[in-house]
Amino acid sequence: MRKKPRILNSRTVARSRLFHVEELELEFSNGVNTRYERLVGSGNGAVLIVPVMDDGTVLLIREYAAGTDRYELALPKGRIEAGEEILAAANREIMEEIGYGARSLIHLTSLTVAPGYLSHSTHVVLARDLHEQRLEGDEPEDIEVVPWPLEQLEQLHERDDFTEARSIAALYLARNRIRS
Repeated sequence: MRKKPRILNSRTVARSRLFHVEELELEFSNGVNTRYERLVGSGNGAVLIVPVMDDGTVLLIREYAAGTDRYELALPKGRIEAGEEILAAANREIMEEIGYGARSLIHLTSLTVAPGYLSHSTHVVLARDLHEQRLEGDEPEDIEVVPWPLEQLEQLHERDDFTEARSIAALYLARNRIRS
């Protein structure tokens, strides 16, 4: 196994309400020095929840995505608050976003997106045995809940408004877990 590069220096290049850009000066074990930039995450990470009804229907949400400047279908998700456990955060988020709580929550895996540049983890949680329960959320508008049969996953990812990679991966992981 290779030896990790040594961080010689780090400095903040830019900071906004959501992003912290950090420049790292690195020395690799072969003597090469270079600079990398990365987006530094909040440290708590986020949860992405696959809420599945008893009949095998998954509850997706349609909400505005500023990055693509359009409404997108995806799974409910949100940040983990300081001191909050992964499963508690997942249950809170689905209560806020889809109006359901879960009696069964299983942490399936943790995912990264572009780990060469982004220090952020998303924890994928399967939520089952759902019951109606709503909490007030922080979204700027009501979120549309879109039921979708999990067995029609292939048709879902053919849609132009379902492109979020974490949601796609999470649905396949959940489907495989439910089938086994």
